Amino acid sequence: MDILTDHKIPVGRWAAQLFDWLQTHGAWFFDILSDVLETMIDAILWCLQTPHPLVIIAIFAAITWALQRNIWIVLGVVLGLLFIVNQGYWEETTESLALVLSACVVCMGLGVPIGIALAHRPHLYRFVAPVLDLMQTLPTFVYLIPAIVFFGIGMVPGLIATVIFVLPAPIRLTHLGVTSTPKALLEAADAFGATPSQKLWKVELPYAQPQIMTGLNQTIMLSLSMVVIAALVGADGLGVPVVRALSQVNTALGFESGFVIVVIAIVLDRMLRSTR
Repeated sequence: MDILTDHKIPVGRWAAQLFDWLQTHGAWFFDILSDVLETMIDAILWCLQTPHPLVIIAIFAAITWALQRNIWIVLGVVLGLLFIVNQGYWEETTESLALVLSACVVCMGLGVPIGIALAHRPHLYRFVAPVLDLMQTLPTFVYLIPAIVFFGIGMVPGLIATVIFVLPAPIRLTHLGVTSTPKALLEAADAFGATPSQKLWKVELPYAQPQIMTGLNQTIMLSLSMVVIAALVGADGLGVPVVRALSQVNTALGFESGFVIVVIAIVLDRMLRSTR
């Protein structure tokens, strides 16, 4: 046993050296990325906080009706958001929504194209799959360390940690949707002389739409599960009162803020659930 421990593989030291090298030579890149992400978060936050809460609730109701065409779902969304206003957590909710929506923009913007590319390259997917497994199984607190090193404290490191944890979901589900397109449809498209681009846009993506929407739904749910962890690195939102309740052993505050997170998760799930 001593022989094994005396010759420890320096995984931790290698990781530290890699982060030091990136911090030294890539500081300009991380500064630009931080500014871009912070600008996006601030823009979304301004859109959510500037109008009156009832205006935002009406917009959410209209989006829900356009997507679901179900008055009961619309009513449930409205009541859920009114409950959040009643509990006095509207500002924290908009901050969490800004983080979640930013994560959706980044994850879907990267995940869908990557999923499509991997669906058309099975050998590459077999190489990437273990990396996706690592991203989802590595403890999320580990992501916070390099996020703080590269981006400091605030919303941006919380967003980066969220994206790393969430990104595999849209990649996998987009890959699943595209690869499950029936061969008969692809052969029919070939028979009519469709180009690869036409097959993608007119056959594969329409068929994969339910899986892609499920990927969006999972992106939102997983992002919400990160709001408490993101609060540990200075991100604003519903995670802040949860962390405060934990440090103060405040049962009332913890249950109240935790229940609000559940309500916003249900609202977003019902809004974006695929009806196909």
